[in-house]
Amino acid sequence: MKISYSWLKDYIDIDVNPEKLADILTNIGLEVEGIETYEEVKGGMKGLVIGEVLSCEKHPDADKLSVTIVNAGKGEPLKIVCGAPNVAVKQKVVIATVGTELFMGEKSIAINKTKIRGVESEGMICAEDEIGLGTSHDGIMVLDEKAIPGTPAADYFKLVTDTVFEIGLTPNRIDAASHFGTARDLAAYFAQFTEINLKKPDISSFASDDHSLTIPIEIKDKEGCRRFTGVTISDVTIAPSPKWLQIKLRAIGLPPINNVVDITNYVLHELGQPLHAYDADKLNGKKIVVQKLPEGTKFISLDEEERKLSDKDLMVCDAEEPVCIAGVFGGLDSGVVDSSKNIFLESAYFDPIIVRRTARRHDLSTDSSFRFERGVDPENTLFALKRTAILIRDIAGGRISSEAMDIHPSPVKAITLELSFHHIDRLIGKSLDKKVIRSILKSLDFVIQKEDKEKIMVRVPPYRVDVTREADVIEEILRIYGYNNVEIPANLNASISYVEKPENEEIVNVASAYLTANGFHEIVSNSLTKKEYYEGLKSFPEDKLVNILNPLSSDLKVMRQTLLFNGLEAIEYNVNHKNPDLRLFEYGRVYSLKSKNAAQFKNFQEVPTFGLFLTGDREEQSWTLKDTPTGFFQLKAYYLNFIKNTGVNIGMFDVQPIEDYADIFSGGLNYLHDNKSIVRAGTVNSEILKTFDIENGVFFAEIDWQCLLSLIKDKDSFSELPKFPEVRRDLALLIDENISYSAIEKLAYEAERSILKRVNLFDYYKGKNIPPGKKSYAVSFFLQDLKKTLTDKEIEDILSKITASLIKNLNAELR
Repeated sequence: MKISYSWLKDYIDIDVNPEKLADILTNIGLEVEGIETYEEVKGGMKGLVIGEVLSCEKHPDADKLSVTIVNAGKGEPLKIVCGAPNVAVKQKVVIATVGTELFMGEKSIAINKTKIRGVESEGMICAEDEIGLGTSHDGIMVLDEKAIPGTPAADYFKLVTDTVFEIGLTPNRIDAASHFGTARDLAAYFAQFTEINLKKPDISSFASDDHSLTIPIEIKDKEGCRRFTGVTISDVTIAPSPKWLQIKLRAIGLPPINNVVDITNYVLHELGQPLHAYDADKLNGKKIVVQKLPEGTKFISLDEEERKLSDKDLMVCDAEEPVCIAGVFGGLDSGVVDSSKNIFLESAYFDPIIVRRTARRHDLSTDSSFRFERGVDPENTLFALKRTAILIRDIAGGRISSEAMDIHPSPVKAITLELSFHHIDRLIGKSLDKKVIRSILKSLDFVIQKEDKEKIMVRVPPYRVDVTREADVIEEILRIYGYNNVEIPANLNASISYVEKPENEEIVNVASAYLTANGFHEIVSNSLTKKEYYEGLKSFPEDKLVNILNPLSSDLKVMRQTLLFNGLEAIEYNVNHKNPDLRLFEYGRVYSLKSKNAAQFKNFQEVPTFGLFLTGDREEQSWTLKDTPTGFFQLKAYYLNFIKNTGVNIGMFDVQPIEDYADIFSGGLNYLHDNKSIVRAGTVNSEILKTFDIENGVFFAEIDWQCLLSLIKDKDSFSELPKFPEVRRDLALLIDENISYSAIEKLAYEAERSILKRVNLFDYYKGKNIPPGKKSYAVSFFLQDLKKTLTDKEIEDILSKITASLIKNLNAELR
């Protein structure tokens, strides 16, 4: 949400440095995520000054150029070569001095001291399109003769600049989703230190000019529409908005459309109340009906899309057909256009749940639905209506041609809460003066109804839909009082609790520390993801997806079954931002249905999972190193050491080719324990990478953390350093090319469990002198007895057992 500083000052008199105000907003719960400067003209006309043409002569080598001498107000006059046909002596003009950067749309021009056809030029005399004040380039801009040379152009044109705060509004604080709402919080904060007046817009001038166009309102769905107000304005003139209104909207990122639409947007961001303007002449039967329509009713919305309505969608209709999806989106044929003359203005309170479900059903997200689905102020609808009607009459002309109609079938009742002073002190951690508590509550529109020594009874303002408990009110007191004003106690009380071993968080931290020490960066992504990612997959089938009943958007319809796609989104983003060499990991949960036929509710499982990603080059580019791309075996080293760091023995896994996940991986390994897949790792399928426009190979490992954790021993074991030497013996084996190294390793450990400590593949060869269909492996076997030194005979016996097993089971030959 964008908040304009100058707009805020319309309601509260403050003169605080923007950076300091940003800190104040953050401390009272409205976190400022960024500060930017808005300039009415891009560049702010920096370097542009008013000048006076002292002389103008033809260029000696160019018929269409003139050589001028211009008084810039300071220093020596400037010699400027100008190509405009209308330049003349005594003109007051805008000049761009040397070093100025001019912006024309997306292009920019740097003004330098240069020679044009042999004549030195020390700047530029500007046309209106070159300084952002128009589109004409027929000649230079000639100013009023009273303009004073040397005056900055920004001052002469009274250029508006503003500071705009980007506020990360939390879902519960919809009351602050407007400039007045933000000003109200600031007024409550400053009221602790000084006298301050919160100025609400004046609507005392609202009055009906006549009753020539009264449009009756009927509410058939009284639960869906708790309040509906309306008024007509006749004989308006649709035109561009005045400059002040356009600047207000542009400062917060809204493009002006026309005066009526701009006014409704202005009041929306001023008071937080969505409004909708209809062309009254297009309303059939000159009547408004709020109701739900039969399933499948067709409706063409403002985006020209034909939509089929649900019988649960609340609609604003005329006497014959729907004209607006209530609280969400208007209709194509009933909106205000340039030819509109008579306006029906709507300001309403719609049920938040109905609006939210309708918006999700039609995949729509608008400024109106954003506010309605979180809960607008039901007591503000009539005020906002009158405020808008006054502005339309004053700016677009016309007359208010009906009374302000207010249909209020189901008033929203304000709740009353009882606060204990003891609870206030206990939850805040500090004893506050009762005067301070009363002052803060009153400044936040809480009405004190009753008070005694021990407690206080308050009426919660209806616009505070998030305040429903005593603790909520105490939180309001604390955020205005200031979290930083609560001193840290000298004593810290803590309770000791028993934690089951192995402790998950401790092991996660150990594993994460290993990855970060090896150059990995942790990513955190949303558990909600696109359903389209899983279309046609067998390894993560669509029928195992956990669907969201009311998804926030089409991109967040399901819970993820794997961390892969989140990681690929992060890789795509980084690659597009020129950061292609990546080592990423994520620790998060994945979700899937336990059974396909049962109801979804409580029929899903969530599994904590680690995901590791490699892509790009192994090392940063350097003249001392060759560019070497990452590969699967680099990933393998990382995930095997990752597992070892948790204390799990790699030898307990059954390692197989990753055939069950062929639609995800183009090759890799699957590590199983008790027929349960614990680690899946390999090269991500190129077809999947194309979906994300990733050209480099991506290597991915996914570790079922829950299963891995179950394999960790409850107690750490310790063994002393071996006193007796380790012996290495090598075998050169000729085997079928379809036999994996893991099969050799498995058979070796089965042949000798106690003395064989390690097996290592140190050479691989296939080619000349090797029969077709065969390959050569050179394998090292490391033997060690912890109780004695091995004899040659013992070594040979062990090696013979291993060799015999390999010959028998793999048809291996010794080379």
